[in-house]
Amino acid sequence: MCSGNCAKCLGITLIPLAIIAVLCNILLFFPGGKVADNSDIITDEVFYLGGILGSGVLMIFPALVFLGLKNNDCCGCCGNESCGKRFAMFSSILFAAVGAAGAAYSVIISCVAINNGPKCFTAVSTNVTEYQFSDGDYLSNHTLWDVCTGPGDIITWHLTLFCILLVTGLVQIGLCAFQVINGLIGTICGDCCGCCAE
Repeated sequence: MCSGNCAKCLGITLIPLAIIAVLCNILLFFPGGKVADNSDIITDEVFYLGGILGSGVLMIFPALVFLGLKNNDCCGCCGNESCGKRFAMFSSILFAAVGAAGAAYSVIISCVAINNGPKCFTAVSTNVTEYQFSDGDYLSNHTLWDVCTGPGDIITWHLTLFCILLVTGLVQIGLCAFQVINGLIGTICGDCCGCCAE
C-alpha cells in the first residue's frame, strides 16, 4: 500500500474517534445524565476538556492532513518529481506528533478522573457534592458505590465515559505513532505509487 493511501486510511479512522471523544466530554457535563444545577456537581477533570481539546480539536488537524496526503499534487519541486511528496510526508510526522500529544493529554486526564472517581451526593450531604473516593479504591470495592446517592447513576456514567475517552486516546496515540513510521518511510522512499503518474 502506498504511504499516501495508508495515511488517508488513518485520517478516515481518526475523524470518528475525535467525534466520539468530543461527544463523551460533552456528556460528562451532564453528571449521571442529569442537567447540573451548578458547576460544583461536575467532576473537576471534565473542565480540563481532555476529550474536546486533546482527542478532539488537536486530532482533527492531523486527520485532515493525513486525508489530503494522497491527493497532494506537489510534483516537480527543485527539479525532482518526488521531493514535494517527500516533504508532505515529513510534515505529516509533525502533525502526527501534535495529534499524539493531544491524545496523551486526554489519556492522562481520563486516568486521573477514573482514579479520583466522580463527585456525588451522599445520604448525609444531599445538597453538596464531594469526592467520596481516593486512590481508585472504589474500582475494586463495589460496595463503596452505595455511598453515592446521585445524581443519577453517577459512578457508572463517570466510569463509562472516561473509559471510552481513555481507550479512544490510546487508539489515537497508536494511529499517530503508526503515521510517524509511515511518514518516515514516505520521506525516505517517497510515495511508492509515484506522484506524477502519466
